[in-house]
Amino acid sequence: MVPKPLDEPYLDMPLLKLIKKRVGWLIILFIGEMLTATAMGFFEDEIAKAVVLALFVPLIISSGGNSGSQASTLIIQAMALGEISIGDWWRVMRRELISGVLLGGVLGIIGFTRILLWNQLFHSYGEHTVLIGMVVGISLVGVVLWGTLSGSMLPLLLKRLGADPATSSAPFVATLVDVTGLIIYFSVAYTFMSGILL
Repeated sequence: MVPKPLDEPYLDMPLLKLIKKRVGWLIILFIGEMLTATAMGFFEDEIAKAVVLALFVPLIISSGGNSGSQASTLIIQAMALGEISIGDWWRVMRRELISGVLLGGVLGIIGFTRILLWNQLFHSYGEHTVLIGMVVGISLVGVVLWGTLSGSMLPLLLKRLGADPATSSAPFVATLVDVTGLIIYFSVAYTFMSGILL
């Protein structure tokens, strides 16, 4: 059963009723976040071989979550203003596909550059600095793209299912992108570093 939105003003609603309205989504999201630990466990060998990869996990998953939450907010606002409807999903997806690649590209370049500069200054990442920078940069493109697509499509899907996108989209997107962001990141790392660091 999909939790319903608030049906009376926030300050007028009794506290226990407000908690009841919110707890359903929080339980769903909490269980979803448990999958993050499962994903980390799945890539435990890769992390043990190249501990440096673990340093960038927060960067990767927060970038995906941020881009997804941003897209979700924009779509919810556009729906509330009547600018888009569920029937516009394909046009929205095409726009967010392009946006995701461009936004991910910008963050990927910044991440790559930061790794190179940081290694220049502090010799932090060793002889494979460029490779690590490439993995982080490419992963950011993938994760931000996935975040923007998820963030733009989920509000439309929730609306279609009769749920209120405003109460659930952003946290649900963040949880989804946390788990899938790890899979994208470590898959890219394995692809580029297999036989070198992994």
